[in-house]
Amino acid sequence: MPCVVRRHLQTEGTTRKGIYPGQPGRPTARPTTEMLLQALRGVTLSRITIDGKTYDHMTPLHAVPQRILALLEMPPDIYDGIVTGFSKTVFHSRET
Repeated sequence: MPCVVRRHLQTEGTTRKGIYPGQPGRPTARPTTEMLLQALRGVTLSRITIDGKTYDHMTPLHAVPQRILALLEMPPDIYDGIVTGFSKTVFHSRET
């Protein structure tokens, strides 16, 4: 994961801000896996059923995670596909 991102940053001659925990303005051209995963935190996938109808919702991505996905060579619609795939999954939960 970091190798792909680092290669793209080097090719572009750019750095990435917003991935250092506690230091969002600090740029880096050599992000670690931990940094990249930390930047993707806060994404929430929710499912709720109301009157027999199930609704799925995923928080929108802000600029930093969008850029990370692009640097990882992920197609722009991959994030939307997560919700589609999730909606086809059957979960059984039990409240105690």
